[in-house]
Parts: sequence; structure tokens; C-alpha cells
Amino acid sequence: MLIYLPIAEVSVNAFLLLGLGGLVGVLSGMFGVGGGFLMTPLLFFIGIPPAVAVATEANQIVASSFSGVLAHLRRKTVDLRMGTVLLIGGLIGAALGVVVFNYLRSLGQVDLLVRLCYVVFLGVIGGMMFFESLRAIRKSRRGGGAATRRKHTWVQGLPFKMRFRTSGLYISVIPPVVVGILVGILAAIMGVGGGFIMVPAMIYILGMPTKVVVGTSLFQIIFVTAFTTMLHATTNYTVDVALAVLLLVGGVIGAQIGTSIGTRMKAEQLRILLALMVLAVCFKLALDLLLQPSELYSIGALGGH
Repeated sequence: MLIYLPIAEVSVNAFLLLGLGGLVGVLSGMFGVGGGFLMTPLLFFIGIPPAVAVATEANQIVASSFSGVLAHLRRKTVDLRMGTVLLIGGLIGAALGVVVFNYLRSLGQVDLLVRLCYVVFLGVIGGMMFFESLRAIRKSRRGGGAATRRKHTWVQGLPFKMRFRTSGLYISVIPPVVVGILVGILAAIMGVGGGFIMVPAMIYILGMPTKVVVGTSLFQIIFVTAFTTMLHATTNYTVDVALAVLLLVGGVIGAQIGTSIGTRMKAEQLRILLALMVLAVCFKLALDLLLQPSELYSIGALGGH
């Protein structure tokens, strides 16, 4: 059943989109990730223009993250003050990212930029996750204890300190703002929530307790991706609502299945599976950049896709 996507200007099988949404939803439920860093490249593979894939996936992340935040708010595992500081940086970063995105789009280079960003980030993140998971599996087989998190780092020496009671921290606001800016830029250029960078940064750089990290990250991601979607919709006109709805329906169903699967597997096994999947997507994207395409030329609007 083909459905025409008016903004993407392509016809795609509706069940394929539902299936992709479901697949990433399963991964989201299993691994606790938003899935944007996998969904956006998958949209490239089925012929969705990168500019449309980035803007539309940011829109889907808003809805999928909102339900997660509600659950964390009920458990009181969201540091609203820390989330607000991260959000300030995130909004600044999103605005900067959209400016860069628009400039490169006017030059006709945005597709190349987005694909290169994905190859670099997926390669680095996938490689780090893979080796960290191997170490964790070896340590569990040897019966080693869990690694302890350092409480005193260089972050404690920075000025402009603020007390974050929910996280039990008294640290400078500079690192959270910088982390927020970086994630905002990624959201605008790559169409991701940025949780795969923000969560480790909140634990290992800011020193936040793990129980409040996920909820606080989702709180910030909702507003940053919503702001990014609005900017893309009003400046680039690249948000395809029909595409977003189909992906969202599939994602909601898949997330329920993924959650039940994830509870039956060990954390180390889940991480190494995710790492292998990330590296596979990275390899496919890199291969597409290196190999000569079947069509050397494409027709598009001046300064467009």
C-alpha cells in the first residue's frame, strides 16, 4: 500500500514505515534509547531526503519522549532545575544548529553533512559501546564488582555554582549548559534527541545519580526537539506530518514489545547487541558515501534538497 509523502515528495509503502517505526520502537523499549540515531539513517535507506528525515524524526522524538517523562515525574526521578539549565543550553544549540543547517542547505551540501555526521558519531559511539560491553561481560564472568563513580572531578572547581537538590549536587552551571548546547546542535543537524551523548555526560562529567539521569534527559529532549521541529517547519518546511504519524504509531506498538523482551536479557548482552546494530548502520552509511551511486545526477529546486 503506497502512500505519497507530500513534503518528502516520494511514495513509500505505509506498512514499511509502520514496520520501521515498530523496529525502532522495539529497540527503544529494549535498550532505553530514543532511537533517532537509528531511525534517521533507516529513512535515508528507503529514499527519504535527509533534510526531511532529520526534521520529521525530531518531531517523532517529542511524542515518544513525553510518555517517558510522565512516568519519571510520577516516580520523582526528574531534576527539574538541572533539566532547565540543560534546556537553556539546548535551545541555544538548536538555534545554532538550524542556522548551520539552513546555510548548508542553501549551498546544497546538507545531505553530505548529515550523512558524514552519522558515520562519525555512530562509528565512535558504537565502537565505545562494543568494547565497554565486552569488558563488562568479561568482568561479570570473573565475578568482579561494579565500577564506582568518582564524586570529585574538575567540574567541582568551576565558578557559577548552583545547588541541584534532586541530584544531590552543588556544581557549576557551565558544564550542563555546554552539554545542552552540544545536544541542541545534534538535534538540529542530525534529527536525534542526543540521549546517547547526554546520558553518559550527565553520569560521568556532571556526577548525577543514575536514577534521575534518564528522566532529566527526557525532560530536556522534549523541549529541544519540539523547538527544533518548529524551526525546521517554519524555515525549511521539511516536517512531513504523514511520515511522522506512521512512524509514531509503529513506534508506540514496538516499544511495548521491546520492553517485555528487554526484561528477559542481561544488560551487557543488550548493550553489545545495540553496539553491533549501530556499527552495522554506520558501515552501510559509509559504504553509500564511498561507492558510486546508480544515478550521478538528481533534479531539485534551486538551493533545495
